Amino acid sequence: MPLTLPPPAGAHDPVTPEGHQEPVTPGHRASGPPSQAQPLLRQEAKGEEEEGEETGVQGAWGTATAEPGWRAWGKAAEAAAAEEGQVEARGAAAAGSGSPAGGAGGGRGSWRRLLAWLRRPPQCCPCAAPLPRSAAHCCHGGTKMAALAYNLGKREINHYFSVRSAKVLALVAVLLLAACHLASRRYRGNDSCEYLLSSGRFLGEKVWQPHSCMMHKYKISEAKNCLVDKHIAFIGDSRIRQLFYSFVKIINPQFKEEGNKHGNIPFEDKISSVKVDFLWHPEVNGSMKQCIKVWTEDSVAKPHVIVAGAATWSIKIHNGSNEALSQYKMNITSIAPLLEKLAKTSDVYWVLQDPVYEDLLSENRKMITNEKIDAYNEAAVSILNSSTRNSKSNVKMFSVSKLIAQETITESLDGLHLPESSRETSAMILMNVYCNKILKPVDGSCCQPRPPLTLIQKLAACFFTLSIIGYLIFYIIHRNTHRKNKPCTDLESGEEKKNIINTSVSPLEILLQSFCKLGLIMAYFYMCDRANLFMKENKFYTHSTFFIPIIYILVLGVFYNENTKETKVLNREQTDEWKGWMQLVILIYHISGASTFLPVYMHIRVLVAAYLFQTGYGHFSYFWIKGDFGIHRVCQVLFRLNFLVVVLCIVMDRPYQFYYFVPLVTVWFMVIYVTLALWPQIIQKKANGNCFWHFGLLLKLAFLLLCICFLAYSQGAFEKIFSLWPLSKCFELKGNVYEWWFRWRLDRYVVFHGMLFAFIYLALQKRQVLSEGKGEPLFSNKISNFLLFISVVSFLTYSIWASSCKNKAECNELHPSVSVVQDLIVNEKCKNNAVKFRCI
Repeated sequence: MPLTLPPPAGAHDPVTPEGHQEPVTPGHRASGPPSQAQPLLRQEAKGEEEEGEETGVQGAWGTATAEPGWRAWGKAAEAAAAEEGQVEARGAAAAGSGSPAGGAGGGRGSWRRLLAWLRRPPQCCPCAAPLPRSAAHCCHGGTKMAALAYNLGKREINHYFSVRSAKVLALVAVLLLAACHLASRRYRGNDSCEYLLSSGRFLGEKVWQPHSCMMHKYKISEAKNCLVDKHIAFIGDSRIRQLFYSFVKIINPQFKEEGNKHGNIPFEDKISSVKVDFLWHPEVNGSMKQCIKVWTEDSVAKPHVIVAGAATWSIKIHNGSNEALSQYKMNITSIAPLLEKLAKTSDVYWVLQDPVYEDLLSENRKMITNEKIDAYNEAAVSILNSSTRNSKSNVKMFSVSKLIAQETITESLDGLHLPESSRETSAMILMNVYCNKILKPVDGSCCQPRPPLTLIQKLAACFFTLSIIGYLIFYIIHRNTHRKNKPCTDLESGEEKKNIINTSVSPLEILLQSFCKLGLIMAYFYMCDRANLFMKENKFYTHSTFFIPIIYILVLGVFYNENTKETKVLNREQTDEWKGWMQLVILIYHISGASTFLPVYMHIRVLVAAYLFQTGYGHFSYFWIKGDFGIHRVCQVLFRLNFLVVVLCIVMDRPYQFYYFVPLVTVWFMVIYVTLALWPQIIQKKANGNCFWHFGLLLKLAFLLLCICFLAYSQGAFEKIFSLWPLSKCFELKGNVYEWWFRWRLDRYVVFHGMLFAFIYLALQKRQVLSEGKGEPLFSNKISNFLLFISVVSFLTYSIWASSCKNKAECNELHPSVSVVQDLIVNEKCKNNAVKFRCI
């Protein structure tokens, strides 16, 4: 039933019923509300005292407002709970007595009674006189109730929306997306070649993105390697001739567009034995038919690739007449069986006619309209696709050039021929169609079938499957045990009793659970990277795709921060925070394809160098101070660095060098270890007794620097070392170690600088030249501010220099010399920052 509080009378507390008002004493202030609400109530009582003094009603709204009022709430809640049977009479009396024992011992019970009071329907107290501002809280609890409701709501949210529930939601979302993509692939087909030849869009001015797959941009060496001992033939009019020139320039960029425009044009690269011919046949007529018919004979060598197409000359010569279209249909009908026969042994592509820009056409080409072109294209598609019965035609329609021309034909010089950028895109599509299945580039998924599973991949799949099955068995057993352990009701006493059963988790179950999680993660990686389940897209850099995520994580990091009392140089908290930020930024850098933007590329190079600087500093400090050169330490570090990458190499069937950063860090760790472990082993404990050992360590470091310089400027010696077995198995990529030499050379000095910095700092600290206690800075405020100013100026100078670089080669040549300065700058900035930001 509803609880009604009596109205105030005179100087009585407006919340406390009459007959229960008592003078406030220190003992009363210690009692009353539950322990969870004590600070809040005391603060509000103090605020009410101040308000009472300001309004001149100290007698009515003085210090006896909060505590007796809370006791009244306790008694009211007691009565309500007693009526509903939620609390016992003894607990209710203790909560309403106002004694210290009641306040201290009934914390949990008082909290429940308060919840019972909050659940009752509210009823405002009828006030007889105008009330001050604090009286507005008397009816519904005001600030107290809001704070308690906020805490309860936050607890409920944290209970239902935890990290565990977020992982479950993410897993469900991934499964749903995978199911949707699988259904889409089944419905629309899984032929990425067809998508490459018929659909796509421009990401930028010159970046073409095929539908659902990635297109590789072939270099000269790759094109020659793919087309070695191959013969490619282009047959058609001036538009096909343009496509021929763009295709040849992928193989030989110096090839000039010379010769008879209305004649055959040959090209041959004798080194790679590549032969590309253009045959001038501007109309689909008997001449073109005879040329194609010769290739169908068994005694004649057939081209490996045939690219044909023509129509505009037929429209122009016959003034766009309908009779010409009818003759075109008859001629292409007679050619279709020949093309179909060639398509059984060669790749045959029929290029559909691109649209024209009618406003720019000359007078003798005005009859070539887009309407006529569409009619000729429809005729070619219908005839060539129906040339075989009950099966799909082997002649492929090259219709993507139409989409490209629709976007770029306005840039044409004469309204008929496409601009050079469009022709290059069409030629690159042709190269992808033929070469992707041969070279299998990493960033060229179009026309590339899913690679067959290797033996080691099958073994890994079996291992993870058995781990999942084993964990499920343990889970079912524990679930049944948990059901047996549920409390049962004793019929005699009415009390619940539990069956005492040992449900401890075994180490084997924990291990299987870990392998189960790792197997699910690896399966997701495989579906995204190696399978054709999800659609893929080339990276295309824009400022928004890089800087918006960066700003987002910076803002998020501001809200998740904590103070740190540790101020030593490169302490654990500082390096962990530094590495976390760097990994986030580098991840966004790779996802957004920001390597094409030179200023961002150079600043990311600084972050990579900073990571390696910490590698040199951290490992040198450990070996110098601990002197632990045992095999256990080496295996521990190598396992921590390489476990995930080795699993990825097995599951993805990738070479170890594919994940180049981990091999880089691993090699530098071994360099540090060998440098310090070789005789004589010089550590801090030995060097403290004699300064001569410091000089010996400096000689070691000088010899290391000499070796680094020799390998950096002697590519041949470097390649000979890492081409030896078994190093070649780890560091070769695409059959050579050039990529590994390039990556190692970029940051060749920074690890040495980290070791040298650690040695100087620890030596000076041991000599008490530099001293920093807990919470004490390394330098005075003036020196720190001066160094901070220098670091900001140096960083701005570096940013200006990075923005003014002409190309990556020039920047990469200077980067090893200037990166160490930037690493010290970042270290100084982190050192002077007393707050550690943690991004979640």
